[in-house]
Amino acid sequence: MEEKPTMDSKFRRVLVAAGRAEQLMRGARPKVEAGKRKPTRVALEEVDHQLIDWGYGPPPQPEAAEVPASEEQPEPAEVH
Repeated sequence: MEEKPTMDSKFRRVLVAAGRAEQLMRGARPKVEAGKRKPTRVALEEVDHQLIDWGYGPPPQPEAAEVPASEEQPEPAEVH
């Protein structure tokens, strides 16, 4: 069985839990006993028990190189 990566920061834990809490508020079924607890508490417990899949996503794609404004050639003015 593949081991899930641990959270690398408290900030990421909060981000993942916030996303999960939003899902719970929209009607997702909790993965732990929710009782009368608020969705944020349920989401944090799910994250702490590593029940939520998360990841970094695909690596960012490199952007095309931009020409600095100082190297751009000015366009000639139109003459009427």
